[in-house]
Amino acid sequence: MLEISPLTWVVTVAVIIGLLAVDLILAALRPHKVGFREATAWSVFYIAVAIGFGLWFLWAYGTNAGTEYFAGYIVEKSLSVDNLFVFVIIMATFAVPEEHQHKVLTFGIILALIMRAIFIALGATLISLFSFMFLLFGILLIWTAIQLFRHRDEDPDIENNIMIRATRRFIPISNEYDGGKLFTRDNGRKVATPLLAVLIAIGSVDLLFALDSIPAVFGITREPYIVFAANAFALLGLRALFFLVKGLLDRLVYLSTGLSIILAFIGVKLVLHWAHVDINPSIPEVDTYLSLVVIVVILTIVTVASLIKTRRDPTAKAHPGSLRATKPKEQTDGSQ
Repeated sequence: MLEISPLTWVVTVAVIIGLLAVDLILAALRPHKVGFREATAWSVFYIAVAIGFGLWFLWAYGTNAGTEYFAGYIVEKSLSVDNLFVFVIIMATFAVPEEHQHKVLTFGIILALIMRAIFIALGATLISLFSFMFLLFGILLIWTAIQLFRHRDEDPDIENNIMIRATRRFIPISNEYDGGKLFTRDNGRKVATPLLAVLIAIGSVDLLFALDSIPAVFGITREPYIVFAANAFALLGLRALFFLVKGLLDRLVYLSTGLSIILAFIGVKLVLHWAHVDINPSIPEVDTYLSLVVIVVILTIVTVASLIKTRRDPTAKAHPGSLRATKPKEQTDGSQ
């Protein structure tokens, strides 16, 4: 384990909170449609910050630690692109006005960071106490990979999300957005705006993604600081990346397949590590450098193959995939 000083933790968290505060303040003070140029500038900035942190980390803590950070960052960044698919579906389902999408995404990222911080602390504690947690995490990732591959051509059913159903049952929701408010008044009665439902939908989706992404990055490194930093810097750029690539997401038709392969690979890596520690030290492990190469190669192949596929077949459309089969939408034309 690395010896990360409390000061390093405090400074890292302060930088992340500061960047989030800038995002939130900009969203609150100047609601507007985020254009391509602005999204590009912010995306480049956040990637530069993540790379700059990685170079400092590599210099301060060594090549192996730096490699673990970059491998973890790439894994989380690739998984965050799948988040974007779901965010696009949520925005479309609730018809979120473009001037409020910036705010929704910023709050969504804050919720994601909070939940990931909780899962990281819990995961690190369990791993330090019970070595068989590597086996459980590995099995979870392999199961997730299989389910994602089976349902790679489906979209999650946002309207049937358990949190959304509970919200609609207990809280009256208006049909109109009232600026950026979460609550408004309708005929003298206090009701929630659709914006609250959107935030709840994004929060519940973030929770599901955390269940996959945290074990995945623990498959790269067992250092909680690296897990947190990789997650935080990957998520910080998510808001800008959404506006930059939302028009291109439909072209990544093989992304879900690629992510399922990556999750399965990391799951096997975790199982091998458990077997190496608890069964027989002669059982080989997958080192971090090989993991980084495999992840980069898979993502490159997936991206190139997707672009070739959509160029040859313009009707092909990407889907984020689902962990369970979604019910077909009911027909509304009266046909059986």
